[in-house]
Amino acid sequence: MSALSRIFALALVLLCLDPGRASAALTLCNRTSYILYTATATETANEVTSQGWTRIVPGTCRDVLAGALGGVGLDIYARTSQAHSGPARAWGGDHQICVQDVDFKIRIPSSVHECPSDNFYLLPFARVGTRHMTSWTSTLSESPSLASLADARTAGLKRLLHDLGYPIATLDGSPDKKAETALADFRKRQHLAPGASTSDLFDALETNAFKIATPAGYSICNDTTKPVAAALGEKSAGGKWISHGWWKIAPGSCARAITAPLATDILYLYVQKVGGPALVSGKDTFCVADIEFDIQDRVRCKARGLGEVGFAATPVNGLSGFAAHVGESGLVHPARR
Repeated sequence: MSALSRIFALALVLLCLDPGRASAALTLCNRTSYILYTATATETANEVTSQGWTRIVPGTCRDVLAGALGGVGLDIYARTSQAHSGPARAWGGDHQICVQDVDFKIRIPSSVHECPSDNFYLLPFARVGTRHMTSWTSTLSESPSLASLADARTAGLKRLLHDLGYPIATLDGSPDKKAETALADFRKRQHLAPGASTSDLFDALETNAFKIATPAGYSICNDTTKPVAAALGEKSAGGKWISHGWWKIAPGSCARAITAPLATDILYLYVQKVGGPALVSGKDTFCVADIEFDIQDRVRCKARGLGEVGFAATPVNGLSGFAAHVGESGLVHPARR
């Protein structure tokens, strides 16, 4: 995938490496201010089994694998909820393993080094050294300032309130009056019972943040029932034209093509069904290739042995984030969650 699609790394580390409870092969604890979605993979000599996604709210622990680890290799990937504002954050490593954006579980022979269909794609998981234990507990951490799960829980509530537009000055683990006032206002607006649990609060906050979230960067969302392939064209900061592709996007999923806040007026998009016709196209031509590509310039495509297609202009001036939703008839207005 092109450099534009690389996810900004969150400083998540495996802090607490110790035997977990006997009832779970792997327990993960979230000591960050973000709601995390985690995927795991176990590797034997014959196959790799990957599965996801387990949601873990700040300040909590979840059993993500049952049974016993035995002698299998263990890999973990974690990413932040799309409800959060700003760039996407993720933690991983250098083990490329197949995943799907929706909940999934898949077994692939170790000898196979590609995903079984266009509904899956590769993400870089991190290998966890479990010292041959049968169970394991790991803590995902964001910052030394969040010294406990309680700190993470407080910071997590503050972050989601901030995502919703409340004036939260500091996203730390210390309670403060502004955050308490904002939380009381949110409870009132959502008609939450006085005895609503912290879990209920996180659920309600994330649900409402989803409704207004426009993550920084440029996302391409597939609202069709079949996989699509997307390419992006842009003028670089140095004034050169560049085209990038392909992002293969499963039905109901989004690909974050650019993760940094946008700093341009127009980006150009081309989307086609995998192995099928174009869904989004236009009059602005760029060069493309049959494989993943980053191509400089948009002229003499055929003379350079490249394909040439028309991209649609998507105005993004003044926006730090933009999501292009693609339906059966082309670009559509994004569905509110």
